[in-house]
Amino acid sequence: MGVPIAAWTMHSDRPRNGFLVTEMLKIGRIVREWEKREEVVSASTIENVKKAIAIRKRAEELGEDVRQSIEKGVTSRIELDSFIAHITR
Repeated sequence: MGVPIAAWTMHSDRPRNGFLVTEMLKIGRIVREWEKREEVVSASTIENVKKAIAIRKRAEELGEDVRQSIEKGVTSRIELDSFIAHITR
């Protein structure tokens, strides 16, 4: 949707998801590191994450790319429609 993600790793697969969002896709920022999971996160920390302009711009760009990839007539949309038709028959 073009909105940055505040990654708050708490358990299970979330540290990996946090890495994906922050380091690979570059559309989010870690709110609290896994090693500090017992600490309380302040409101100012959340506010600082929400103000990250470069991350917001990257999230908007990625959101637009995703929207374009599912427009009618685009190969990825054709493949998705074909897959859905196949599994629902």
